[in-house]
Amino acid sequence: MDKFLTFTIVGLSTAAIYSVIASGLVLTYTTTGVFNFAHGAAGMLAAFCYWQFHFDWGWPTPVALVVVLLVLAPLFGVLLEMVIMRNLEGTSETTRLVVSISLLVAMIGLSVLIWKPDESRPMARFFQSSAPISVGPTTITWHQMVTLLTAVAVALGLWLVLTRMRVGIAMRAAVDDRNLTMLTGARPRRVQMLAWAIGTALAGIGGILIAPGLVLDASSLSLVIVSAYAAAIFGRLRSLPMTFVGAVVVGCAEGYLQGYLPQSPFLTGLRTAASVLILFVVLLVLPNPRLRGRIRSREFFPAPTWKGALGFAAAMVAGGVILATTLSRPDLITYGQVFSLGIVALSLVPLIGFAGQVSLCQLSFAGIGAVVMAHLGGGGNPLALLWAALIAGGVGALVALPALRLSGIYLALATASFAIVLDRWLFLLPRLSVFGLFEVSTFNQGSLSVDSLTIFGASFADPGRQMILMSVLFALAALLVVWVRRSAFGRILVAMKDSEAACATLGIDLFGTKLAVFALSAALAGVGGALYATQLGSISPGNFDFVTGLPVFMMTVVGGVGMVGAALFCTVSLYAVLPLYSALLPSIARYAVVLPGLAGLSLARNPGGAVQDVREGFLPLRTSPPAIGATVGIVAGLYLLRMLDVLGNWPFAVLLIVVPMAANAAVQGLSRPEKAEEPGADVPLEWRGIVRPWTEADRIELDQALGVNEVEIHGAT
Repeated sequence: MDKFLTFTIVGLSTAAIYSVIASGLVLTYTTTGVFNFAHGAAGMLAAFCYWQFHFDWGWPTPVALVVVLLVLAPLFGVLLEMVIMRNLEGTSETTRLVVSISLLVAMIGLSVLIWKPDESRPMARFFQSSAPISVGPTTITWHQMVTLLTAVAVALGLWLVLTRMRVGIAMRAAVDDRNLTMLTGARPRRVQMLAWAIGTALAGIGGILIAPGLVLDASSLSLVIVSAYAAAIFGRLRSLPMTFVGAVVVGCAEGYLQGYLPQSPFLTGLRTAASVLILFVVLLVLPNPRLRGRIRSREFFPAPTWKGALGFAAAMVAGGVILATTLSRPDLITYGQVFSLGIVALSLVPLIGFAGQVSLCQLSFAGIGAVVMAHLGGGGNPLALLWAALIAGGVGALVALPALRLSGIYLALATASFAIVLDRWLFLLPRLSVFGLFEVSTFNQGSLSVDSLTIFGASFADPGRQMILMSVLFALAALLVVWVRRSAFGRILVAMKDSEAACATLGIDLFGTKLAVFALSAALAGVGGALYATQLGSISPGNFDFVTGLPVFMMTVVGGVGMVGAALFCTVSLYAVLPLYSALLPSIARYAVVLPGLAGLSLARNPGGAVQDVREGFLPLRTSPPAIGATVGIVAGLYLLRMLDVLGNWPFAVLLIVVPMAANAAVQGLSRPEKAEEPGADVPLEWRGIVRPWTEADRIELDQALGVNEVEIHGAT
């Protein structure tokens, strides 16, 4: 009984922290409709600031708390609402999700930039030197008492604000009907700013309370607060009382597991993964949402053509050959992962870009493929790639099977839960025998060595050969995705993304379609992970953890997740441009950690993605076969000069960029005089097709001006 009471107190103190954090998350979601994945990171920054002021600079505790919780945190929340969140009105849920994840990545990068991650920063608990309070046969520390009293004060304060104060009533009214609220004289903008200020302050309180029991580390502290998401989902992101109940369930579950979980290598990670498992279960028992109706979005992704797809594939193979024959061995090792991880990023295109289903665990599927390659690919056996696709695809189908009834943010949280469970528990398990029938093995509580591929007796251990092979396989994967998009199955995916309700009305099997696209996406990610493992030679769980996968998801969406070029944009940005930036500018290389997050924040203003902008910018060159032929010829000549050592790597690289841009500008310049001579050549969009013939460029411009997708223009069949 004494043990039960002790761990009940531990669980309730943890629950109090989760309730404070989750209540701030619910407050911001109900007032703005944005699920803030960076909510935990805001608490992490508050904890770092409190450590800096109190423990490093010696400020008194009350002064440090007032500055952090009543000044910095609210101001930071107001800044987020004014600069970022306000621009998300009218955007899709995927865009809002990516922006909040970008904010999370940027905050983690900012903390690493300010506070070096390899230094120890111990934080003492409140009133640590005071004697604990006796509660029957057990005791409760003053830090636990402060935590419990804070949770009670937050609950009462929020109840008073939301039910007894005009500003709180305006918050609730703005959620129900924003326009009607404005007619009554309320100001929804100010209400949202206040909600973000309060929510960020509550995240700061939670971060400061939970940090003394953990290592003050940016990534771990940001993700520990993910446990509070389970409490928020318990209240369906709306009910604060049910959120507090959910916090008690999660906190007590963690406390009892800490006290009663048997000591076993198979159960070591279960306690840390318990809250995430609870989150997954709560998501599954939520009432079934209604099918989504038609969604209007500013996103537009044109259907790929076979001509363009074959040109893209040829360019990838040519790029792989050029890189393999011009880069040094260290550079090949550094930049070699562009194509293998590009296949992982490519797996997001059919799932999110075509079907509109969000997944945050693609790098986890890649980890499964890498483990399969390590165990079954001895001697570089290429058949292990097939096993990686089958096993990763099967796991993807199993994960999707219970989660497909979810959509939007709930589906994103379910897939994130699976990724974190793998990180904290399943990837750390020892070899496991299943009823004596077969054995399952992951990383065996350490790292695994992976052999390089050997195909038809040819070894691909050399980084140059690996680069060429990966470029060929990436090109084939891109062609596969294009084939899916142009098939009947792809048209069904696009129609389902546009309106699930309409597809169900037409008799389309939504469940089977979603299951198939999840399995396909997971299989592609598994193959990409297996290839990535052969390049690394040795893999560990850290190569495939949840935080590492977030930038891949984020940058693929920023590139334009409905286009195959987005995968290349993602990996070139993360694994080529950033390392090159660090190599060229070592004095400011440490600032590169925040660049992916800042890039993701731009998505609110450009939901179509960066690849679409590049595609439009090079439209004159793409529509001129003579110019394309001349450009290819010049590039081939430059490559010959590089092979003869007439040109060095840097002049060659600069010319590779300048030549296509110059050719595009030349074609554009040559076409202008002809248009100027035509009567009515430069006419408004609404008169094109009347005063002059209608062109393909006019169709693309009209699609973008209307802000509709291909299904709305051409139909679902």
